[in-house]
Amino acid sequence: MVTWYSYKQVFAMGLFFITLISCTNNLKDVQNIGISENEPIGVAENINLKYTDSGKIKAILKSPKMYDYGNMKFPYNEFTEGVNLEVIEDGKKSVIISDYAVFYKKTNIIDLQGNVKITTHSNDTLFAEQLYYDESKEWLFTNSPVTFRTGQDLIHGNGFDSNSKFTNAEVLEITGLITVDE
Repeated sequence: MVTWYSYKQVFAMGLFFITLISCTNNLKDVQNIGISENEPIGVAENINLKYTDSGKIKAILKSPKMYDYGNMKFPYNEFTEGVNLEVIEDGKKSVIISDYAVFYKKTNIIDLQGNVKITTHSNDTLFAEQLYYDESKEWLFTNSPVTFRTGQDLIHGNGFDSNSKFTNAEVLEITGLITVDE
């Protein structure tokens, strides 16, 4: 014969068993507890990041603030207060500055916006309002207006394509003064 006390035990055991079965152990869900889908998972301030290779400094990234949206389906890092990047190769320094930047992790594309200025170690300078850098292909490009100063030449155009070392730089839809050897 089953008593009332047994029914309580069976009910409690059943409830416990159902609760146990319904639990999952998803680390990603646990990490995102309390984080809104549209908010960054991290904020870094006063960044001064030095990238080294074989004990030599290759790049220095400085920025007042970076937001990490690594929790998004299309993860990215956003530099809302601009970036200053020094790239050092063979002891020669090139500098990249912009008011705003976004690094898209899946595509390795960096979107530089607002007063973009790239000054190479040989003093060639590119000015643009927006410029993209494909980190995988080491390629710079834009369809926005640019000004490119190289040597005595000041070239204006509506677009720019170049490898990262500026050895293959091309200003598109050129206007401006260009020195030609005769």
